[in-house]
Amino acid sequence: MQAQITSPVTELLSQYGYQFQIIPIPLSEDQKPIRSLEALLQANGLDPASVVRSVVFKGENTGFCLLAVAGAGRADWAKLRAHLGERKCRMAEYDEVPEATGYVVGAVPPIALPDTLTVLVDNSVKAYDRVVIGSGVLGYAIALKGQDLMQLLASATAGDFVKVEA
Repeated sequence: MQAQITSPVTELLSQYGYQFQIIPIPLSEDQKPIRSLEALLQANGLDPASVVRSVVFKGENTGFCLLAVAGAGRADWAKLRAHLGERKCRMAEYDEVPEATGYVVGAVPPIALPDTLTVLVDNSVKAYDRVVIGSGVLGYAIALKGQDLMQLLASATAGDFVKVEA
C-alpha cells in the first residue's frame, strides 16, 4: 500500500495528471531525515543520484533563490553570482528556508513554490528518466518522471550551475 500525503506538490502533480510515487523516509529521533537515503531509494528501485536537491541561497540584492540540482554536484558560487549579477551570495540560514519557500528543510521541492522565489535548474536534472524530489512534507519524498518535472520547471532558468568534479 502506498503512503498517502497531501501537499501543494501532490496537488500540483495531480492537477496535471502526472503519475508519482510517495516514498516514506523514516525520521531520526531529532526529526531529521535518515542519512541512509541512498539505500532506501535503491530498495525502491530508484537511482540514488536521481535525487533533485533544492538548495536555497540568498543574493545580496536579488534575495532568495532556489537551485534544483541532481546527483552529487555542488553549486558553483561564481556561476550563480554571475548569472544573478550578484557580488555576494550565501546559503540560506536554516530558519530562512521556510520563509523563502514555505517548506521546512528536508522537505523543500523544486516546484509548488512562491512566485516571488527565483528558481534555477541545473542541467544535471535532465539526465534522469525518474527523479526524486521533496514532497513538501517532512518524512516523505516523491518519485516522478524526469520529463514531467522538467515540464513543471519550464519557466525556470536552466543552465550549468554546478562545479564539475574532475
